[in-house]
Amino acid sequence: MELTNKVAIVTGGASGLGRASCDQLVAAGVNVAIFDMNEEAGQQAVSELGSDRACFSVVNVTDEASVAAGIADAVNAFGAIHILVNCAGIATAGKVLNREGQALDLGDFNKVISVNLIGSFNVARLAAEQMAKNEPMGEALERGVIVNTASVAAFDGQMGQAAYSASKGGIVGMTLPMARDLASVGVRVNTIAPGIMGTPLLESLPDNVKDSLIANVQFPKRLGLPSEFGDLVVTIAQNAYLNAETIRLDGGIRMQPR
Repeated sequence: MELTNKVAIVTGGASGLGRASCDQLVAAGVNVAIFDMNEEAGQQAVSELGSDRACFSVVNVTDEASVAAGIADAVNAFGAIHILVNCAGIATAGKVLNREGQALDLGDFNKVISVNLIGSFNVARLAAEQMAKNEPMGEALERGVIVNTASVAAFDGQMGQAAYSASKGGIVGMTLPMARDLASVGVRVNTIAPGIMGTPLLESLPDNVKDSLIANVQFPKRLGLPSEFGDLVVTIAQNAYLNAETIRLDGGIRMQPR
């Protein structure tokens, strides 16, 4: 896809990997509609990216009406939707049984699944509905591309990550069938499974904790750069033959049990 003047929705776009995706997409000529629950951070992102290149909507990805309203705002601002980057998510941890032998609260498990998996699908299905209205573009005659965010936890889930790993494994699992479902309308679907990325949350950890995580990275021996995630988003959007794939972005890490 030629990216100049295309329009992307980025969920969780006010911080972390979502914000890095916004930065790289705007640098590539894309206009971005940021969906996030943090209005202050969202408005700051728009100010920094430029109000002519970015807009912001408070969106709860688990709520159909909220997502539909956000999509309507984005179309009103920029005229169409060509790209979706799903970065919104939570990483609540909890063992199946805690130290006192009590089972993990089912509500906690449900919340992670609801935000990470169902929320990603909710935005994807409504964005795809809008993308299907686009005129076919380029030699591939594509109408759009969806990039979902999983995690290496989908494959190497650690202790306490049953809910998180299940949510991210679900995203990996739906990549191929979603791509097959949307092939007839020219919409591609791919997933990025990042490893330990240098988001503000991870960068704030004590050095000994970060060092123990980095020890499992093969090369280069560091946290991943959010800009590297954003670069991959741009590459996926540009490459029309890249479809139905889950790409690990992790420096070769294989997570240990704890």
